[in-house]
Amino acid sequence: MEVLNKEEKYIKAKERVEEIKKFYKHLAIYILINLFFIGRRIYKDIVYRDESILDAFLDVNNYNLFFWWGVVVFIHGFSVLSRDKLFSKKWEERKVKEYMNQ
Repeated sequence: MEVLNKEEKYIKAKERVEEIKKFYKHLAIYILINLFFIGRRIYKDIVYRDESILDAFLDVNNYNLFFWWGVVVFIHGFSVLSRDKLFSKKWEERKVKEYMNQ
């Protein structure tokens, strides 16, 4: 029984590490791609639209992809990294006791 329990724990831990690894890959891709596209849009604003550097940096339209994809990355990170805090063993035990007392 204990060997099976250790194997189950190992499999769960391995899956958890994979989830965290996927999140960090997602975050790295998000940063790299957004740096590229924001830099490209700012460059285009400066060269082709004759805007000043400050105007190009402050143009909100250059950051649309950054913002919306950032929301997705935040949700992904929250779901992966805070799941243990929201639905921890203590939470489960509290809920079981709560329903047992009813």
